[in-house]
Amino acid sequence: MADPKGFMTTPRREWPRRPVGERVRDWNEVYVPGALLPIVSAQADRCMDCGVPFCHDACPLGNLIPEWNDLVSREDWRAASDRLHATNNFPEFTGRLCPAPCEAGCVLAINQPAVTIKNVECAIADRAWEDGLTPPRPPERLSGRTVAVIGSGPAGLAAAQQLTRAGHTVAVYERDDRLGGLMRYGIPEFKMEKRHLERRLEQMRAEGTKFRTSTVVGRDVGAAELCARYDAVVIATGATAWRELDVPGRELAGIHQAMEYLPPANRVCEGDIEVSPLSAAGRHVVIVGGGDTGADCLGTAVRQGAASVTQLDIYARPGAERDEDSEPWPTYPKMYRLSAAHEEAGELRTAPAADADARLFAASTLRFSGDGLGRVRELQLTGVDAGRRPVPGAERVLPADLVLLALGFLGPDRKDGLIDQLGLDLAPRGTITRDAGFATNVAGVFAAGDAARGQSLIVWAIAEGRAVAAAVDRYLTGSSRLPAPIGPYDRPMVV
Repeated sequence: MADPKGFMTTPRREWPRRPVGERVRDWNEVYVPGALLPIVSAQADRCMDCGVPFCHDACPLGNLIPEWNDLVSREDWRAASDRLHATNNFPEFTGRLCPAPCEAGCVLAINQPAVTIKNVECAIADRAWEDGLTPPRPPERLSGRTVAVIGSGPAGLAAAQQLTRAGHTVAVYERDDRLGGLMRYGIPEFKMEKRHLERRLEQMRAEGTKFRTSTVVGRDVGAAELCARYDAVVIATGATAWRELDVPGRELAGIHQAMEYLPPANRVCEGDIEVSPLSAAGRHVVIVGGGDTGADCLGTAVRQGAASVTQLDIYARPGAERDEDSEPWPTYPKMYRLSAAHEEAGELRTAPAADADARLFAASTLRFSGDGLGRVRELQLTGVDAGRRPVPGAERVLPADLVLLALGFLGPDRKDGLIDQLGLDLAPRGTITRDAGFATNVAGVFAAGDAARGQSLIVWAIAEGRAVAAAVDRYLTGSSRLPAPIGPYDRPMVV
C-alpha cells in the first residue's frame, strides 16, 4: 500500500477513449494510445490493500490484485508482471475484453468508485511486452506424453500453454484458418487489435506448442482417431450453437445471426476481403439482443456506415447505481453501462427511435415484414413489463433491411460430429458433462470452457483452461504442480 490515503485523495480516472468522430472512421482500438501509463500508477495507489480482498473471490483466476497494484504504484513493472502472469496467461486479453467482476468486488466500491483494476492489468501486460518481460518459457524436459486440445479460444490456449510448460507435447486443433476462436473472428478489431493475439501465439510456438488450423475434428480428422493418437484430449470448442428467434417472418432474407455478421467484418481487417458481403453500409439495422455481442454488432455497423442502427434489449433499463437489495456488494450488478459502441451510437444519433445510445429497453420482437420479394423491410416490436409480457398499446414498427440476432449461445455445435462420434454425455442444456476432475464419460477425454460450462466470460474461460490443464497433468503423471483456480462446478458470486 504505497499511499495509505490514495483512495481518499485520488479520484478514479479511466483510460480515455479517442473522440467518437475520429475512431468510427477506423478499426483501431478505441483508447487513446499511450494515455494509460501516465495515470495508472496513481490509480493503483487507490487500492486499500484490504485485509480480506474480495476482488480475489470476484475473479475466478484469483488474480493477486492488491499485490500488483502496490507494485505498479511503485513502478516496479517486472515484479508486477511476475505477479500478474502467475495467475493469468493472457492479461492483455482480459484487460481489454473482461467486464471486470473484480471491480464489482472491490471493497472501495462499497461507497466509492472502484479501483481501475482492469486498466492496471492492461497497463502491466502492455508494459511487460514493451520491456521484454514475457519471454517464452519452454519446459526444461519433455514428459513423453502427448495432448490434443480441440479449440483455440481462451480456454484451449490457456490449457495448451500450461500443459506445454509442464513438459507435455501439445497440439491445438482449430477449425478456422486462423487461431483464436471468437477472439479472432467474433471480437471486433476496435475492442482488441489482433496483434495482441498474434504476439501471444508466437510465444506459445516458441515454447513448443503445435497448431493445426483448418482442421475440423470429427470431419477432417476422426474423433476416435485423434483419441488413439494422443494420451489425452481436451475439448475446448466453445459454445457456438446460437439461440434462434422463432417469430413470423424469420425466414426472410436479410436476417442473420451475429456470428454470421461479425466474422466477415473481421476478415476485412485481416485483409482477406475488401468489403464484407453482409456490410451494413446504407442500411437500416436492427440488433435483437442487449448483450456484449449486440454491442459488437452495433460498433461494427456504425463503422460500416449504416443509415441507422437500433439495438433491442428485452430487459428494462437498469439503474445507474447498484441495487443493494437484489444485487448487494460484492456480486456483479446489472447496471446501466455505456460501452464504447453505445457512446458512439448515442453521439452520432444512429437510432432516432431510441431514447439514447441506440438501445430500446423492455422491447420484444413480434414479427418481421418483407417487401414482397422475400427481403426483410420492417420489424414490429412491443414494449414488455418486468415479466416480459406485452404491454397493451406499446407496439411500434422499425425500418429494418438488415436484422442481426445476438441472443446468446446454448452449447457446443454438434454438426462436426465430434460429440456423437465419441459418445459424449450432454447436460439437458446441451453442454458436455464432466466430473469433478473435468473428465468426460470417455476415458482420457476432458472438457473445458464454454463447451462444458456454457456461455461465460473470457476470464472464466482462461480459469477453466488452467484448471483442466492441472487435471490432465495429474491424469498423465499421477500428480501436478499446475494451479487449478476453479472447479468445474464453481459459479460466479450471486445472491
